[in-house]
Amino acid sequence: MGGWRLEVGKMALYMSFPVVLFYFFNQPKYFEDWTVKMRRELYPPLDKMHAKEIDDCIRKMYEQKEKELMKALEEEERGK
Repeated sequence: MGGWRLEVGKMALYMSFPVVLFYFFNQPKYFEDWTVKMRRELYPPLDKMHAKEIDDCIRKMYEQKEKELMKALEEEERGK
C-alpha cells in the first residue's frame, strides 16, 4: 500500500524512538537531584553523637568477646 518508503520510514522510527528516549532520559541533569534526594532519605548522614555511640558499642562488644576468649583460654590451661 505505502511501498518500500513507508516501510523504511516505519523501521527508522521503530529503531530511533527507543534510542532517542534512552538518550534523553539518561542525561544526568534530569535525575541527579532526585538521586541525591533519595540517597539522603534512605541513608541520612550520621551525626557525631550517633557515630560515637556506635563506636563505643563496637568497642564494648570487642572487649566482651576478648574477655570471653581469655576466660576460655585460662580454663583450657587449667585443664591441662
